[in-house]
Formats: sequence, C-alpha cells, structure tokens
Amino acid sequence: MTIPNQITLARILAIPLFMYFLFAEGTVFKVLALAIFALAALSDAVDGYLARSLRQVTTFGVFADPIADKILLAAAFVSLVQLGELQAAPVVAILAREFLVSGLRILAVAEGKKIPASALGKLKTISHIGLVLFILATRYFGVGAWGATLKDLFLYLAVALAFISGAEYFWRARSLFRTSALS
Repeated sequence: MTIPNQITLARILAIPLFMYFLFAEGTVFKVLALAIFALAALSDAVDGYLARSLRQVTTFGVFADPIADKILLAAAFVSLVQLGELQAAPVVAILAREFLVSGLRILAVAEGKKIPASALGKLKTISHIGLVLFILATRYFGVGAWGATLKDLFLYLAVALAFISGAEYFWRARSLFRTSALS
C-alpha cells in the first residue's frame, strides 16, 4: 500500500465524516465540514503528485483516485441539494456528465485504449471544487448581497465546464464508436 494509495483511501474515508459535519447543527461543524472537504479536495492533487514523483503509480491508484474524486463531489453536491443550497437539475447534469465520461473510459479500456485527463477536465474539477468550497464558506462566513450572484456564477461555470469538457472527451474518443459499432 503506497503513500498515494493511502491518501486516496483517506479521502474516501473522509466523505462520511464530511457529510456528518455538514448536516450537524452548530457553527463549529460547518467550519469542520469546510475544512474536511478542502483537505480531501487538496489530497487529490497531493496523491497524484506523489504517485508520479515517487514512481508509485499503481493500478489501484489509477482506478481508485478518480472514483474517490467523483464520490466526494457527488456527496457534496447531493448534500447541498438536500440543504437547499443548490437545485437538483444542474447537479443531475453535472453527475450525468461524470457517468457518461466514466462509461466512455470503460469503453476505451475494453477497446485497449486509454483516455487521459484533459486540461478542460481538470479545469472542470477545479470549478466543481470551487463551487462547493464557496457554498460551504458562505454557510459560515457569508458574503453579503453578492453571495447569491457569485454562487450562480460559480454554478453556471461548473455546469458549462461539465458540458464542454464532456463534449471534448467524446470528441477525442469518437473513433471508439466506429470501432465499437463494428464489433
């Protein structure tokens, strides 16, 4: 069990703790939920960097790391819908993109190919993390009259990048559909 894999597992294990604090009453719990989410999101960059720099890229890490990210963000988005911070429709659109791109990657593996993360995909992830962090921060710190407008801007950016990056993945993998359709 490499250090990057341990960090990935810690991120997965932090999700229930994050959700517990998110729904608990009291200011300290809101701050703890924000801190746990921020650390979990940051751990994604750390485990990837360590895996590459220490030459500890493993099959488990390649599989578990993106799954951990998707579970963390899905848990946050669904929880924020339940708390009334987000509407369900944009969250469903974001999650649908995640399922579609994951399915595309599974198809690629079945065809003996690989679809690496793109710059747009990474930017999409940053926008999703930024949206969640902004909402969590405003639950404690507030941002005044501009809060709702800023949240909407973050949400529009997150949804737009989900669609644009998803379209990019499908465009880059379009040859898979010709190959798969023939078999």
